[in-house]
Amino acid sequence: MGAQRLSRNYFHLHLVSDATGETLIAVSRAVAVQYQGVSSIEHVYPLIRVRAQLERAISEIESAPGIVLFTLVDRELSDRLESACREMGSPCLSVLQPIFGLFQSYLGTASASRPGAQHMLNAEYFKRIDALNFTMLHDDGQQPENLEQADVLLLGVSRTSKTPTSIYLANRGIKTANLPLVPNIPLPASLENLRRPLVVGLIASPERIVQIRQNRLLALNADQDTSYVDRSSVAEELAYSRRLFAERGWASIDVTKRSIEETAAAILDLYKEHKIKFIAG
Repeated sequence: MGAQRLSRNYFHLHLVSDATGETLIAVSRAVAVQYQGVSSIEHVYPLIRVRAQLERAISEIESAPGIVLFTLVDRELSDRLESACREMGSPCLSVLQPIFGLFQSYLGTASASRPGAQHMLNAEYFKRIDALNFTMLHDDGQQPENLEQADVLLLGVSRTSKTPTSIYLANRGIKTANLPLVPNIPLPASLENLRRPLVVGLIASPERIVQIRQNRLLALNADQDTSYVDRSSVAEELAYSRRLFAERGWASIDVTKRSIEETAAAILDLYKEHKIKFIAG
C-alpha cells in the first residue's frame, strides 16, 4: 500500500530508533529531498529499548499511518514492529539491516546487538570536541600565532563560506582555522613558516560574493553604498586572492556552485594527501 497522505503534498514518516534517531533522520531527509512537491511530517521515536516503549510508538503509528523506518538491533522488537506494520498496511524498512547483511556475508560473523553503540564516548568523539574547540577559538583570524597547530587553514575574502566550512570540518575531527583576506591588511607573519597545516584558499565569482554581501548588509540594515559590495572592488579582491594562492603554491577551491559539504569533501581529499606528505617528511 502506498503512503497514506494528509493531503496531496504531505505524508507521515515514522522514525523508530533504539538510539538518538540521528541516523534515520539523516537518511530519510537525504531521500525525501529528491521528491519535489512532497513533504514528510516526521514522527521520531528515539531510545526504544523495551517492549512498552515500542507499543506506544506503534499506537501513534496506527493513529497516523505512513512510511516506517527503523534501526532496532533487538530482534524481538524489530519483529514486533514489522508485524504491526503489516497488520496496519504501513510500509516498513530496517535501514541498517541490508548493511548488516553485507558486512556479515563479507566478514563471516554476525554483529553484536549493542543499541546506540555508534554514540559511545570514544577517542573519535573527544577528537571532534577538541577540533570544535580549536576551530571556534581560531575563527576569522583569531590567535594567528597558533596557526601551526591547525590541521587545515582556510583563507579567502569575506563571504567565501570560511566559517561554516571550518565548523563542518571540525565535526569531522579536523582542527580548522580560517583567516580573512582584507584589502590593505597584511597577512600574519606566522604564515611564512607554516609546515603542518594544509592551506586552502576559497574563491568565488564576483557576482556571487556581491549577492551574499548585499544580503548581509540588508539584514544588518547597513548602507549599501560601499566598496564592500562594489563589483569592481570585489573583483580586485578576488584577483588578489588568486594571485596570492598561486604565488604561495596553496590549493584553491571555487565555492561558487558548491555546497558546504562538497567544499569540505574536496578539502578532506587534499588533507589526506597533505598528511601523508607531511608525515613522510
